[in-house]
Amino acid sequence: MMEFDVRKRRKGRFADIKVDLIDYKDERLLRKFLTENGKMIPRRITGVSAKTQRRLTRAVKRARIMALLPFVEEAYK
Repeated sequence: MMEFDVRKRRKGRFADIKVDLIDYKDERLLRKFLTENGKMIPRRITGVSAKTQRRLTRAVKRARIMALLPFVEEAYK
């Protein structure tokens, strides 16, 4: 018989801290997923699921439009 490699699935970052709703007004949470230049950190680095990454992207974009988060931090030096 063939044996299959059964790997344990990791939980996402939001599953660990029990966040159900990603709110665009929660600036402190959203800043954790931005670089110092204001770019979004990719999913493969943050470790969140695809569904959560889409919710997170939508929340960051809404926060930028509402001027809670800047589009860029500073001009490049």
